[in-house]
Amino acid sequence: MFEKLMAMAVLPATDLDRARRWWHDVLDRDPVDVDSENMFYDVGGVVVLVYLTSFAGTAKNTAINLVTDDLDRDVAELRARGVEFHEYDFPGLKTVDGIAQLGSLRGAWFSDSEDNIFAIGEPSSEMRERVMGGAHAAG
Repeated sequence: MFEKLMAMAVLPATDLDRARRWWHDVLDRDPVDVDSENMFYDVGGVVVLVYLTSFAGTAKNTAINLVTDDLDRDVAELRARGVEFHEYDFPGLKTVDGIAQLGSLRGAWFSDSEDNIFAIGEPSSEMRERVMGGAHAAG
């Protein structure tokens, strides 16, 4: 069972053209496959399906988490591309200038053009080694 299993992230979009522009302009990603209601992206070896639906932006939880080896670098680059980071202040999570320190993990949250919430995190070097396998995350 599950000998050839893979996972895929799934994100809704109400406007595929707008979503495609955002993915290109903000994340430097172009779809690896497209049809009339779906776009497929490769993000560090994980397939992300962006699909057409009227329910985009209704979830209030983190929809996708990106793992980086340098949060400050990537937050600065995303800000330069017009991304605004969410600010949180509630028990267990407080951001300062968009970034939270959560034990050995640092993270930040932002929304895409379809109001899906993205997280970007920099885990400890030990956790990063386990998650990223010593390789840099790539397109």
